[in-house]
Amino acid sequence: MLLICMVLTVSLSVFLSFFQFGRTEVIDNTLNPDFVRKFVLDFFFEEKQNLRFDVYNVDTRSSNLSKHDFLGQMFCTLGEIIGSTGSRLERTLSGIPGKKCGTIIFTAEELSNCRDIATMQFCANKLDKKDFFGKSDPFLVFYRSNEDGTFTICHKTEVIKNNLNPVWQPFTIPVRALCNGDYDRTVKVDVYDWDRDGSHDFIGEFTTSYRELSRGQSQFNVYENPLSLQYLLGGGGCFFPGNPSQPTSLHYMSPYQMNAYAMALKAVGEIIQDYDSDKLFPAYGFGAKLPPDGKISHAFPLNSNTENPNCVGIEGVLEAYFQSLRTVQLYGPTNFAPVINQVARCAAEITDGSQYFVLLMITDGVISDMAQTKEAVVNAAALPMSIIIVGVGPAEFDAMEELDGDEVRVSSRGRLAERDIVQMGCLSL
Repeated sequence: MLLICMVLTVSLSVFLSFFQFGRTEVIDNTLNPDFVRKFVLDFFFEEKQNLRFDVYNVDTRSSNLSKHDFLGQMFCTLGEIIGSTGSRLERTLSGIPGKKCGTIIFTAEELSNCRDIATMQFCANKLDKKDFFGKSDPFLVFYRSNEDGTFTICHKTEVIKNNLNPVWQPFTIPVRALCNGDYDRTVKVDVYDWDRDGSHDFIGEFTTSYRELSRGQSQFNVYENPLSLQYLLGGGGCFFPGNPSQPTSLHYMSPYQMNAYAMALKAVGEIIQDYDSDKLFPAYGFGAKLPPDGKISHAFPLNSNTENPNCVGIEGVLEAYFQSLRTVQLYGPTNFAPVINQVARCAAEITDGSQYFVLLMITDGVISDMAQTKEAVVNAAALPMSIIIVGVGPAEFDAMEELDGDEVRVSSRGRLAERDIVQMGCLSL
């Protein structure tokens, strides 16, 4: 059985096509393969990275896929895998009408910057005899432990035929593939007796760690490999400002196309929603007079439900946004601090590291409370949250650039933010 990873490319913003990124090894005679070969992908949080996985039954040595039987395929984004609970995504295969194609499971993990390479050689003594008419045909399977306590296969040795005291060939493996650079992470090794039909007999197992292995004999060597990869991770949550509702307004509800705010929400929201497990987004507006008494609010739920401001998916947020435009009177000033403080209060309740908040703010560039906003950002920098500000429309956004602490850390009343939590960008629509 063979797994193919395909990556979507965009050419001239018109033509969409997939190119083959890589193939796993072929695993013989099994309906439940556990592939060793991994796909290492660069991850860009701000992009929607579409993936397609095709599964084939390999009948010949030909590399031409048309020579093999297609078993099914699955589409997803890289963000969906990373954003799943424990970065573990299980999906149903499809592609053959009227037939159940099975399921496929992916796990993802951020690669460490460890560049060590380990060369190891293993031997065994007095293994159990599993074959009736001969000795065992042993091989080793190495698993690294995942952060959720499960194990992922990372290496297989060759098979040594008819031998209870095998000496396997030396092999080389990146340390980050073995333990992701954590020298004390558990490494599990299973010993099997190979059978031609794929029903390999389990002989035994042991657990160790890279640190423990490195104390072994001189055949275990480490050297540097000048390669590194960097990844980003994130989560989700959304808030929105208000402005006039004339045909020239960025909020204008045209029957023919979405307005600038809706297009920005859809473009950014469809990317960040992959990192939220339940796809429930609290959505707020800021800068409006609310019915029935015209009270001005700078943090009101778009769905008018103060007890449960959650919307289901980005489509639910869009629906609540359009409905809100029909019921409230958009009104200035545009204050950022109230919604930042509201999210900060939620983030402050999380003390066990189980949640991270991302506040998405879409604005036309007019901010009325810069001093208060800076103070809110400085306070929030100590909490598990980040802020994404997306500017839309023709306004100048230079004034808000000082909230993005890439060059100079945001400060308020002599206090510097502990870290840079604001990313500012403009969306051309």
